[in-house]
Amino acid sequence: MYSQYRGFTLIELVIVIVILGILSIVAIPQFIDLSGDANRAAVQGVAGALSAANAVNYAARKENASNGAAIANCTAVASALVNATLPASYTITSLAVTSGTTSVCTVTGPSGSVATFTATGIS
Repeated sequence: MYSQYRGFTLIELVIVIVILGILSIVAIPQFIDLSGDANRAAVQGVAGALSAANAVNYAARKENASNGAAIANCTAVASALVNATLPASYTITSLAVTSGTTSVCTVTGPSGSVATFTATGIS
C-alpha cells in the first residue's frame, strides 16, 4: 500500500529561510547602534543630576549662607553633587555664572556626547 505523506517541500522551506534572512538583514542595523543612544542617555542623566543638585544647593544656600556651596562658575556645580565629584571622564564647560542669574552650561561625556543643564549663581 502506498501512503501519502503530507509536509513541506524543500522549496517551501528554502523560501521561508530566505524571507527570514531578509527580515534579519533589515532589523539588525536597528539594534547595532544602541551604544550611541546609551552614551547620549548617560550624559543626559549626568546633566539632569547636575541641574537637580544645583537647584537643591541654591535652595539650601538661600535659606542659610553656611549651607551648600557658592556657585560662580558652571564647574562649581559638580561640588553640589552628593559625592561632590563628577564621574570620571565627564567635563563641564567653564562659564561664569553671576549671583542670581541662570546660565546654560554644557557637560561632555567620554564618548563625546554633549548635554546641557542650568546653573543658578549664588554667593
